[in-house]
Amino acid sequence: QVQLVESGGGLVQAGDSLRLSCAASGRAFSYYAMGWFRQAPGKEREFVAVISASGAITRYVDSVKGRFTISRDNARNTVFLQMNSLKPEDTAVYYCAADQQDQVPTFRWDFEMWGQGTQVTVSS
Repeated sequence: QVQLVESGGGLVQAGDSLRLSCAASGRAFSYYAMGWFRQAPGKEREFVAVISASGAITRYVDSVKGRFTISRDNARNTVFLQMNSLKPEDTAVYYCAADQQDQVPTFRWDFEMWGQGTQVTVSS
């Protein structure tokens, strides 16, 4: 198993950019698909993006396509979420998650391990 620690959240204005990082412990990181989810107050946790273990496959929720980019550095055991052109509706706690099966899923119950989250707030 791995432990996941997110960082990089903060308070920004609409149109700004942020880069989230998720650092993973353990040697198995490079075998796992990694995803980002977010949860706004009073809402369900929703899928944002996922990347396969090799980095060859990525998937995004429609609302962030063209604005967010997921990437990973297996040598550093880290996955990133570059968020550009941020909107107030992007405000949420962002979580990274690991899928041990490398199925590149988009459903939260397919991810076995989760970080504690990092807050992103976008003001208008």
